[in-house]
Amino acid sequence: MRTDIEIRKDVESELQWDPSIDDRKIGVIVNDGVVTLHGDVAHFAGRWAAEDSAKRVAGVRAIANEIQVKIPSSGARNDTDIAEAAANALRWHVVVAAEPIKAVVTDGWITLSGAVGWGYQKTAAESAVRHLIGVKGVINDIVIKTAVKATDVKQQIEEAFKRHALLDANSIEVKVDRSTVTLNGFVHTWQERDDAALAAWAAPGVVSVDNHLSVQ
Repeated sequence: MRTDIEIRKDVESELQWDPSIDDRKIGVIVNDGVVTLHGDVAHFAGRWAAEDSAKRVAGVRAIANEIQVKIPSSGARNDTDIAEAAANALRWHVVVAAEPIKAVVTDGWITLSGAVGWGYQKTAAESAVRHLIGVKGVINDIVIKTAVKATDVKQQIEEAFKRHALLDANSIEVKVDRSTVTLNGFVHTWQERDDAALAAWAAPGVVSVDNHLSVQ
């Protein structure tokens, strides 16, 4: 069992190691394996990169990302510029180019709306606009519309878990209620927790994934 001090040092080292992160204004607090990230970054992408870095550290049970986005004057963009950039990013992204997704920008926040057929397309749309200059945050209101049977979705997800070398399918329980997937059980790392959710999102017709997997 790793101590909170060990975890904190490793998270700080991981933040320093990642060249895409300016860790000078990021603080780390660890309590019983729960990592709290605080401070501020110059871009929204930096907030996500810091969270991803913390997820890679062994012993992390959960993450509270309280990092604020404070865009410097050199990186400031008006809403019109951001909206145009977002529209282009979506139009040129191979996964969502043909989908009817709209981006509305208010005070630097992008709200995505529309409908897609797959969960990974919803995630891809958010990823496409997350790294644009001037973005303060993203609200993903894209809905997923696909008619499938819950039993088929459950079976496909369970089979996907068995194919993944890093996932112990026997320790993960899959429940499907209409188009919502709930994952219960445990995994060994935070990365495995994310991988399980991604595998569930890849199934056709999944509208939401409630990830209740604990890290042990």
